[in-house]
Amino acid sequence: MDRNFFNHFGGKPKKEWIKEYEKSPHWIKGHFRNLERTKLTIHPKDFPRVTYRMLSGKQAREPREKLPVLGFDMETFMKPDSNAKFIWYGHSVVVMRLQGKNILIDPMFGGDTTPIAPMASHRFSKGTLAIIDELPDIDLILLTHDHYDHLDYDSIQKLKSKCKQFYVALGVKRHLEAWGVAVEKVKEFDWWDEIDFAGIHICFTPTQHFSGRGLRDRQMTLWGGWSLRTPNENIWFSGDGGYRNHFTTIGEQLGPFDFAFMECGQYNEDWRPVHLFPDESVQAALDARVRKAMPVHWAGFNLSYFHKWHEPAEAFVLAAEAANLDYVLPKLGEVFTVAGESKDKWWEAYI
Repeated sequence: MDRNFFNHFGGKPKKEWIKEYEKSPHWIKGHFRNLERTKLTIHPKDFPRVTYRMLSGKQAREPREKLPVLGFDMETFMKPDSNAKFIWYGHSVVVMRLQGKNILIDPMFGGDTTPIAPMASHRFSKGTLAIIDELPDIDLILLTHDHYDHLDYDSIQKLKSKCKQFYVALGVKRHLEAWGVAVEKVKEFDWWDEIDFAGIHICFTPTQHFSGRGLRDRQMTLWGGWSLRTPNENIWFSGDGGYRNHFTTIGEQLGPFDFAFMECGQYNEDWRPVHLFPDESVQAALDARVRKAMPVHWAGFNLSYFHKWHEPAEAFVLAAEAANLDYVLPKLGEVFTVAGESKDKWWEAYI
């Protein structure tokens, strides 16, 4: 057994922390709750169907060869610019350059999203943990929730010495503390909590999702998305979550957004309440008053038995074009901006 096996679970919720969670209006009867009642269960009679889907068609759920990642372009990324710059490293990993600050969202650079399971879920790209060594010092890490495909023990071990500040969903601080991150570097957020960070207005936005890293801590941390507004641009990272009315509320309170990273991938009918299908992802962007969007939460791992690995992007494009929503589809590791026009279907070479 890996000597770090138990470390992957993170920190356990202590009584003093639960007292803090109880101050949140979203903590109800010992757990965090969605704004609307959400039921996510699979009936025992569905197990044969689910098992069959998981075991069949696996080849189509992974690229035929490992996806390449462009090397970090330090000169382009760090060049002074009043506008935002972004790099996407697959799944939901995004590096931003805003107001002269380096911001990293959901830094899951690790190679396996199931380090505690008997079967691994290997990343579609090789050597991604080493990317952290190429990055400049990080001013701020934003964490949407504590699922393994967004919060990774191995990545945090490499990042904790080069990141100055962590803004995280309420409850997630205990994981970082257990992994050796100084608690004074971590600030927790409830939905709609906001702060000014070096001239960037940051707000933690609600989603309809869930959380947990073990059998006994489900819904014991919060989940959400992040908005980041500068004098020049308004950016939104939707976070994981199913389609409901909160997208309209986010648009009314914080929009319009110049650009948004929209969850779009790892969906299936059993998970519809807590993940966006591509058409819902586009509609959610429209509801939130997004002018230009990019699908994320794909091209990293095979976590769904429902769709081909490249389907999220292709279906998103069809839905976006039908709805007249502008979009961008950068390559892994590519530096791009809000004004970027990358629409090449680069993934077709790996089908």
